[in-house]
Amino acid sequence: MSVTTLHHHHARPALRSPGRVTAPASRVQLVAPDLRIVDSPVASVLRVACVEGPISRDSAARTTGLSIATVNRQVSALLGAGLLRERADLTASGAIGRPRVPFEVNHEPFSTIGIHIGAVVTGITVSDLRGRILGAVEIPTPGGSPDAALASVTRSAGAFAGRWHRRTPLWVGVAIGGRVDTANGTVDHPRLGWENGRVAGIIGGGLGLPISVSGHVEAMAASELLLAPRLSDTAAAQSTSGTSLYFYARETAGMALTIDGRVHTPASGPGSIAHLPTGSSALCGCGNRGCLEASVSDRAVVAAAVDRKIIPSVARGATDVSVSVARGATNVAAPQPHPSIAAVYQAAQGGSEAARELLVERARILGRTVALLRDMFNPDRVVLGGQAFTAYPAGIPHVGEAFTAHSTLARRDIRVTGFGDRVQEYAATVVSLSSLYSDPLASMRRAAA
Repeated sequence: MSVTTLHHHHARPALRSPGRVTAPASRVQLVAPDLRIVDSPVASVLRVACVEGPISRDSAARTTGLSIATVNRQVSALLGAGLLRERADLTASGAIGRPRVPFEVNHEPFSTIGIHIGAVVTGITVSDLRGRILGAVEIPTPGGSPDAALASVTRSAGAFAGRWHRRTPLWVGVAIGGRVDTANGTVDHPRLGWENGRVAGIIGGGLGLPISVSGHVEAMAASELLLAPRLSDTAAAQSTSGTSLYFYARETAGMALTIDGRVHTPASGPGSIAHLPTGSSALCGCGNRGCLEASVSDRAVVAAAVDRKIIPSVARGATDVSVSVARGATNVAAPQPHPSIAAVYQAAQGGSEAARELLVERARILGRTVALLRDMFNPDRVVLGGQAFTAYPAGIPHVGEAFTAHSTLARRDIRVTGFGDRVQEYAATVVSLSSLYSDPLASMRRAAA
């Protein structure tokens, strides 16, 4: 596990109560996310407690393949660290001795904070140690310089997490697009105009917690691996062996590979499929036509819907918005709300044939692109995530038809994520938990420090 200490000189908002500020922090504990299933004895026992708990030591030994003596040692260590608790009230009648007492994750005293920084919207989640989301909120992704935007996100996260004042936050995980340096906690994000954005230094230092930073599509793939067996569709939960291709599309598009229980994370950061050619006529910012993101992103679909007069160029109710901004000003127009992808979905669901055709066009591009990538990598499974798939279910059959028509390989397991429209939330959650899951005892020591 890669651990980096960063020096940071900003004041940090305390999580004991919202809005309060502590003394400046001098160090930030940055730990590179470990997006894999770890098979060490202590990690295996914690995982079985998360998935199956409350569970007896005998059952845990059978499930993990560990000896009962090894399970007993790991349970004792995890009890000592506060990560497990015993449930004497669930002991079978007539059972004798502590090994018969079931144990489970001690989820009530602790929490983690997950932050997904998107091109348009930033999501903040608070989760327990089982990966169950206690609460979530979305804010517009702040503009301006990277430092100013990250400071704003940090304040929002601190205030939101402070609502759970009875829980001790242990870690913060950030999932974000662009090119992520997980060892330094920095991000280059062209869509946001960020270069060398100090994500770990500002958010980790501001919240006063150990922090992990990951590319968001890799984090989504990890959520299928580490959280899906208990939070997604259990019947569809992927095996930990073989390969999986995770394809994501919403405002950006990306992919990640999982190989034998580990998400592939290139040392130089994730690759990009933003400019894959699709054959569409959409003009991309790079100057070419038909690039993937310029064809299928929410922004591209909204622009096309406006051009085709499917939706108005200004959202309805615009005259009632931002009055306070213009009050007292002379000849200053109040900002008008932009049309959203939701308006396109509503038009299609309301019977607009033009809206439906536009969304079917996007679905077919997505299906062809997934077929191309599937034929390149030939994975055992394909998982589709993001609101480009989940927010308009009527488009899924068209994705499937285009995929079948353009893939030259035999059909295998392809499915839409069971996390639905919450993929970003679970991506951030799994980054906040990855270190605790891979090295629980060391992570608790870092959190305590």
